[in-house]
Amino acid sequence: MFNIEEELKKLPNKPGVYLMHDKENNIIYVGKAVSLKNRVRQYFRKNNKTARIEKMVSLIDHFEYIVVDNEAEALILECNLIKKNRPKFNVLLKDDKTYPYIKVDLTEEFPNIYITRKIKNDGAKYFGPYANPGSAKEMVDFIKQKFKIRQCKHFKSNKRVCLNYHIGRCLGPCVNKVSKEEYQKQINEIIDLLDGKTEKIIKKLKQEIQQEASKQQYEKAAYLRDKMIAIENISQKQKVSNINENSIDVIGIAKNDLNTCIEIFFVRQSKMVGRETHFIKDVTEMSMQDILSEFVKQYYFNNENIPSKIMVSEQIKDKELLEEIFSKKMERKVEIKHPQKGEKLRFVEMAQNNAKVSLENKVNDKYQLLTELKDILKLEKLPRKIESYDISNLSGTNIVAGMCVLKDGIIDKKLSRRFKIKTIFGQDDPRCMQEVINRRLKHSIENSNGGFGKLPDVIFVDGGITQIKAAQQAIGEYNLKIPVYGMVKDNKHTTKALINEKREELPLTEQLKNLITNFQDTVHDTAIEYHRKLRDKEVVKSKLDSIKGIGNVKKKELLKKFKSTQNIKKASIEEITKIKGINEELAKELKNKL
Repeated sequence: MFNIEEELKKLPNKPGVYLMHDKENNIIYVGKAVSLKNRVRQYFRKNNKTARIEKMVSLIDHFEYIVVDNEAEALILECNLIKKNRPKFNVLLKDDKTYPYIKVDLTEEFPNIYITRKIKNDGAKYFGPYANPGSAKEMVDFIKQKFKIRQCKHFKSNKRVCLNYHIGRCLGPCVNKVSKEEYQKQINEIIDLLDGKTEKIIKKLKQEIQQEASKQQYEKAAYLRDKMIAIENISQKQKVSNINENSIDVIGIAKNDLNTCIEIFFVRQSKMVGRETHFIKDVTEMSMQDILSEFVKQYYFNNENIPSKIMVSEQIKDKELLEEIFSKKMERKVEIKHPQKGEKLRFVEMAQNNAKVSLENKVNDKYQLLTELKDILKLEKLPRKIESYDISNLSGTNIVAGMCVLKDGIIDKKLSRRFKIKTIFGQDDPRCMQEVINRRLKHSIENSNGGFGKLPDVIFVDGGITQIKAAQQAIGEYNLKIPVYGMVKDNKHTTKALINEKREELPLTEQLKNLITNFQDTVHDTAIEYHRKLRDKEVVKSKLDSIKGIGNVKKKELLKKFKSTQNIKKASIEEITKIKGINEELAKELKNKL
């Protein structure tokens, strides 16, 4: 057995990464330390820990650690392990998508431009990221309209020109209508445009317009004039600041009781080329400094296009260390700045204000939905706390229930609860529902500041009229008045309506249907996952505990290595005997029994 106090004594006074595991051997937290000995011990000492850390520590069954040479190595390993294992108590970025870039492939004889989501070290130039894919497409369309570069995906020599040449959209490199040098001039202008160097292009175009006009080439001069006006317009449209920087990201943060919002502005050559909005849940107890520190670390660690400067609204931890790692990765200087005055501070405040607005809009959208729900259900007050319940069993065995909470229009998974049915033996879902709701109400009545919190405004049950009546009976035992409705699905497993005690279907708007479908699916998953967990435990217990010579220690080691009895069954005798205390004879007996 793993003895935490004994293992704490063995911790080395060296840098490294530690991994906290729960009883099921799931990694629930990954952290780095300058001194493993000092850092890991802090979790198990009586000090002022947040509720989040208290909860995490209460779930720790054992821990492991990896020693490295320095703090930089520890940070890199920490980021990799968080990305791979996604521990529930680490700050996790929900959105792992890649954003589009504009690629100018300079390796081609007559280069073209593309939209791509992958950056490679292939000699091409990449511009972006564009948080809005539509913006990237708009820019590519603009370039192909105003610059006469080839439109074809795969370049090859032809005998005849295509339609684009005839309508003045291409210079015809495939039939040698333009030299490589002349074509490259356009590519250079496109690169300047994407780099934000529009003043340089406009100055050059003005000179060319005068030259063509002096030669009485009025049609060509008019084409160049229209091109210049279009570039001036797109330049003005993008300009957002007086900051004279080539490449910066500006990050602002805001949070409320349920969510944290992080807003990133991508600025290249004083022009906004895109923005991203990230919502992070379940971190409200953490300070904004801690959240932003974790975000910057994870977001840029696997980013292939880190800007020269990252400006943040909060001073972040490990600043110098991150600058060192990012600079080494990009082979140029990368700085992380927390502006205190001037134009840069104003721009950071703009990102911060946008984060606040995004957060407020998210809240307002949810309150709008709750107002609609209040009107549909004819409630006296806004249903700020809604609880849903579902029963799960298989032929009356391992009967369990799941409970989920919709708080201010958002599913709060921290408030989810699981129940093992205690008084009902056999398949009787309505009576199970009555027992569960009775137990849940009792918790809040006896201790309103406990884990269940205050009583719900409304209860939704997964099922029809029998479930509604069972819930009402439990509520009536405490002389409470809490409205109850059933969630009914259609043949496509989507919530089609709520029903009341009179079996009346209450029509829902499309947005409410989506919200309640998600709510119903979440409580169903909560119940069924708990049922499977108990069933699997029962199977593991009956199979391994019946084998003579396999005690708790060996069983734990077997499951730690092979994860399941199915994997043990597939393993070779040689693999099984690597477990301490298991010889060849016991390994054969184990495989025979399984």
